[in-house]
Parts: sequence; structure tokens; C-alpha cells
Amino acid sequence: MSNSNEPIRDAKQLGTGKVLVLGLQHMFAMFGATVLVPIITGLSVSATLLFAGLATLFMHLITGKKVPVFLGSSFAFLGGYAAVVAAGEQYGLTQAQSLPYACVGVACAGLLYLVLAAICKVYGSKNIIRFFPPVVTGPIIIAIGMNLAPSAINNCETNWLIALVAIVVVIVCNIWGKGMIKIIPILLGVLASYLVAAVTGNVDFSAVKDAAWIGLPVKMENTVFSLIGNANSSLILSAIITIVPIAVATMMEHVGDISAISSTVGRNFIEDPGLHRTLIGDGIGTTIAALFGAPANTTYGENTGVLALTKVYDPFVVRLAAYFAIILSFCPKFAAIITAMPAATIGGVSLILYGMISAVGIRNMVENHTDFQKSRNVIIAALIIGLAIGINYSTDGAIVLGSVSLSGLAVASIVGILLNAILPDKRDPEEPNDKLSGSLGKY
Repeated sequence: MSNSNEPIRDAKQLGTGKVLVLGLQHMFAMFGATVLVPIITGLSVSATLLFAGLATLFMHLITGKKVPVFLGSSFAFLGGYAAVVAAGEQYGLTQAQSLPYACVGVACAGLLYLVLAAICKVYGSKNIIRFFPPVVTGPIIIAIGMNLAPSAINNCETNWLIALVAIVVVIVCNIWGKGMIKIIPILLGVLASYLVAAVTGNVDFSAVKDAAWIGLPVKMENTVFSLIGNANSSLILSAIITIVPIAVATMMEHVGDISAISSTVGRNFIEDPGLHRTLIGDGIGTTIAALFGAPANTTYGENTGVLALTKVYDPFVVRLAAYFAIILSFCPKFAAIITAMPAATIGGVSLILYGMISAVGIRNMVENHTDFQKSRNVIIAALIIGLAIGINYSTDGAIVLGSVSLSGLAVASIVGILLNAILPDKRDPEEPNDKLSGSLGKY
């Protein structure tokens, strides 16, 4: 909302009214994707909003209120949730009973951020990130999206007309939209599809009618603490081994997002307040959210887009968005409206989102010039994608080692990291140098 090309770093000069509008804008920018994660996974919408807000405030506290970043729900862990729920079915557990086990894995993944933060502090960020290059993280991200795509199709099949409304609106707003419309295509797609579904009688609002206006966002039976005294240790171990490796990709995504925010704002936040501090904020926010039954958190590119649009870089505006999210979390009726969303609406939006996850993995490799003329890179990428997808759609859907079940994504992540560390990084002298030769070019 700046009237000049000069960025605004102190929102006070705009006045209270404009600041409140900017805060709401940041909340709506993250809203569509953030609430979609609990809808897809079965986690609590109210708890999701509460801990997105609290995690954002903690991030600002740990970084000295310097970084204008919002933490919303991470899509990267969706495959992990699905894998743990599937593993829980083997023990006779329902989805609701299995989700706390998945949250244990996510909580441990958050703690892995603290390990990387400590290493970054001691050895420097550049010396650590080189062990997780795009040739590893890119294929992992690609596999996450590809593994999730079938679930989007299944939801779309419940009503393709409603699903297509969501898809078309998202595409139109993203390609031809201007200003804020271009920033929130997911939210607009959800609203348009939801409206069509409601008008055509495809939404059951009975739960909305019965829901209270005010209530607590967290129910103890949905938290990790509900497992105390009656937990299945084998399923806990499987959840940890399945989900923790996903943090390798999300931590690299974190680095990319902080770099993008730094570029947008014109300040190097990796140096000051330091990557170790932003990792701590993201990691602890994710762990605490998971313990209380909310999804993993991640830095949100949508909010970076809002920063670029408005040129208002004051972190206070982002904290306002966090306060708004916390307030909404105490309204069960609002959560019921979100929960009543038709499966086809979810399917249409998630079909694009899951494809975008894979596209981000491809972009990650392209922008970092991953050299596929090197045999080692082809092998690493091939095995990661092959294992992640092949195991996921095998008869058992996992690799079973004793009482532990490893998802395809977990196996692929471990293999990719090990191969990258072991295989020599040099060009085969017999390989052609012409980047158009062979089946894959150099990007």
C-alpha cells in the first residue's frame, strides 16, 4: 500500500487503519494453504490456526523481531501423515487414533532443525548446506508431490464440476489476476468452489449450525500427550523413521525462503539475525505445534509475495496477522465451516498444490544448475524418485524391517543423502561435453 517506490520499514507512519488492513492481508495470503493441510490430513483446523500464530510470534521473538516472516502449515509432511495413518491401519487404528503418532514424528523432525541450527552456528551455514544439494532435495520434493497426486484425483472424482471450478479459478487468478487477487488464488479458488457446492446442495451445514461461537482450539485426545500410558512403541518408531527424513527437504526450503525474504526486503537475514536463529524458530514452532495436534510449520512464500507487493517490510504487520489467526482459532463455528468443505473442492485445489510441490523440486534443480551430464547426479535422482514412488505403490506400501515400517520417501531420502556423500563428484571422462547430448541436458 506504499504510494512510492521507497519501502516502508515502520508501519506507524501509515496509521492504524491501514496497518490493520495490511495485517489482515497477510493472514488471508497464508490462510488458503494453511487451513487446507488440516482438512486433508484430518488434523484440527482450530489448533492449526492457533499454532501458526504462536509459531510466528515465537519466530519473531527468537530473531529479535527483525524478520517479516509468517509460519504456516507445511505441505511437505502430507505424505508422512498418510504413510503413518496407513501403518496405523495395520494395528487396527482409525485415522484419528493414528494422527498423534504422526505428530510424534513431526515433533522429532522439528528437533532436527535445532541440530542443523547448532551446526550452522559452530561451522557456518555454507559448510553444512553443501551436504544437502539440490540433486538430493529436488527429487525428494518431486516425489512428495507425485505420491500425493492420486489422493487429489480421488477427491476430485466425488464431483468433477465442483473440482473444476476450483482449478479454473486458481489458474485464472494466478495468471491474469492483479494485486491481491494474484497473491491469494488458492483462497479464491476454495471460496468459489465452496460457493458453487453450497448453491447446488453439495454441502452439509448441520455441524456448522451446532458448533459454538467460542471454544478451546485444542482437544487433549488429539495431542501427542494422549499416547502416554497406551502408546504402540513400534508405530512410534515407524512414524519417526518415516517422517524425520522429510525435514531434510523442508530445512532446505527454509533456507530458500529466508533467502527470498532477504532479497525482497534488501537485508541479509541469513547473516543477521542468523540462519541458526530462523531455524530454531521454525523447528521449535513445528515441534510444539505437533505436540498439540497441529501440522508442521514452514516459512510461507505467499507472505513474501505480499511484502513484494506492498513494500511494507515492518515485521509488526506480520505479527498482526499472527494475532488474527490466534483469534480465529477460538471460534469452533468458523472451524466447522472449514471442515464442511466438500471433498471435490479440496481435490481441485490440492491437485494444483501437489503438482506445484513437484514443480518446486524441478525449479530447485534448474535454478541451481544441477548437472545431469554427471552420471552420479542421474543415479542419485533416479534412485530417489524410483524408491519413493515404487515403494509407496508396492504391495505393502513400505519396507518392513522387523517391527519398523519405512515409507518410500524415508528410504529414498536416506539413500539419496548417503549416495551424495559417497559417490565422487567428478565428470566421467567418457561422457560428452555437449549439453544437448544424451537423454538429459545440463540445467
